[in-house]
Amino acid sequence: MTKPSNHPQRFALNYELHARPPEALSIPEQASYLALATDPANRQAEYESIVELCTRYGVTAPAPEVNHFKVDLGTFRLKWERRAECSSYTFFRHGDFSDPFTQPVIASIPQAWLDQLPGQVLVAAHVVLRKAPAETPDSEDLASLFEGNPLVGGRVGDGVASVRADFRIHADGFSRFLIDDISLTPRQAGRMVQRLLEVETYLMRALLTLPVARATLPVLADADRQLSALLNEMVEVRSEDEPALLDRLTRLAAVVEGTISSTLGRICAARAYQDLVERRLAELREVRVEGVQPICEFVERRLRPAMSTCETVARLQDSLSERISRASEMLRTRVDIALQRQNQSLLSTAARRAKLQLRLQETVEGLSVAAVSYYVVGLVGYAAKAIKALGAPVNPEIVIGLAIPIVVVIAALGVRHIRQLVQRAVT
Repeated sequence: MTKPSNHPQRFALNYELHARPPEALSIPEQASYLALATDPANRQAEYESIVELCTRYGVTAPAPEVNHFKVDLGTFRLKWERRAECSSYTFFRHGDFSDPFTQPVIASIPQAWLDQLPGQVLVAAHVVLRKAPAETPDSEDLASLFEGNPLVGGRVGDGVASVRADFRIHADGFSRFLIDDISLTPRQAGRMVQRLLEVETYLMRALLTLPVARATLPVLADADRQLSALLNEMVEVRSEDEPALLDRLTRLAAVVEGTISSTLGRICAARAYQDLVERRLAELREVRVEGVQPICEFVERRLRPAMSTCETVARLQDSLSERISRASEMLRTRVDIALQRQNQSLLSTAARRAKLQLRLQETVEGLSVAAVSYYVVGLVGYAAKAIKALGAPVNPEIVIGLAIPIVVVIAALGVRHIRQLVQRAVT
């Protein structure tokens, strides 16, 4: 029996369904996370770095086309993921520890290898999973683990764990997350770590648009002032100055469209990352702990104003673009009307000139008929006189008198026929 052929993307899409699964983590566990903003041109160098690390520890390297890779290197485990705009490296280590953040996993990674990783650090974080203490930790004791910084957090996963974080970059360049296990399964622990790290990563990706939006606001404000000034000028502008005003409007439109072109991609990306942050926060299923600000509240209170700024820029750009377009249409209409008036004036002038030319032509035609008739009649008179001189009974005066109307009619018809031939040749 012949089977139907597979769709060329079937296996790739099925593979994508199972891509980037969370790591199963057993308590106690430590993790160090790096998210590096990379350029597509650096992908080969990134892959070569992974191959170099695998070679150093004597394990098989991944295939060049893969976008995520997990490997156990003995003293630590590596989870590498390549995304559209960044790549992440998560280093795990299972085992007891005395202090959660004094000996992070990153300290076990060869420093020379870390230094040559392509890209720029966007997010760096230490995550510690430990068994929840029998007694609720004192707030001061928890704060001491975060160098005295104010903490945010709460119960997550409907109460299966407790999370504390400060979302600050410490002296070593890393932020910190502390997860106290109450009743986590290994898969739940892995998902919890992945969600927390994704929240910070997507949050930073969304906030990258904020400096661009802030830099664009003064440009848009200046464009708005220029547009207002141009609209005021349009009220009293003279018709001869309208083309220059239209040129200034066109230049202003080019400035606004340039800002849209340079920011639209970033604003759209920020919207997508904001949606991802909100989804990951919802997946944490956080429960408020008295006296501690929840993570979702902390993140939303800082992300939403930034996104509001970005949305304001997008609305201003759309508004300016529409207003400039309407002003340009009105001014073009005025210029077109002025041109039509000029054309009508030119046509009227041309019509008057044509009438004058017609009259002049008719005058010239009359003079031509008279001149031709005069010369022809003169020739007829000379002929009649010659015939009389030969002895024929001819009266030259009578012959000339009879020839005049005949010659005039023939000359007029001839001139008219020539004019008709010329007109047909022109048309």
